Amino acid sequence: MNQRPLSPHLQIWRWGPHMLVSILHRATGDGMALVGLAVLLWWLGALASGPEAYATFQSVMGSVPGMIVLVGLSWAFFTHMMSGLRHFVLDIGAGYELDTNRMWSIAAPVIAIVCTAAFWAVIMLG
Repeated sequence: MNQRPLSPHLQIWRWGPHMLVSILHRATGDGMALVGLAVLLWWLGALASGPEAYATFQSVMGSVPGMIVLVGLSWAFFTHMMSGLRHFVLDIGAGYELDTNRMWSIAAPVIAIVCTAAFWAVIMLG
């Protein structure tokens, strides 16, 4: 009887950028669902509670930890979106060539970082 495992696992597969992008896609989706929902509910609650509650929300989100959360959420959004677009292309049957797949697996998070930086540059400067 052959001693090989019945299904592949992480000890068999060699790590590549496509695996990182797949994990980031799941992590950013979960992060946006949990953290993003908490921030959204806090914002809506503060908005409905009056000027004092909204001022508290603004001061917390305008502080360094709040800005880290907001930048992190926008990075998660762009990372998830770029990975989703990559998966969309794969779902239509394109991009399965090894070099193409590797290139877009590396490009997706890089494009997400550039988009996040551009987004915050527009917000801060414009």
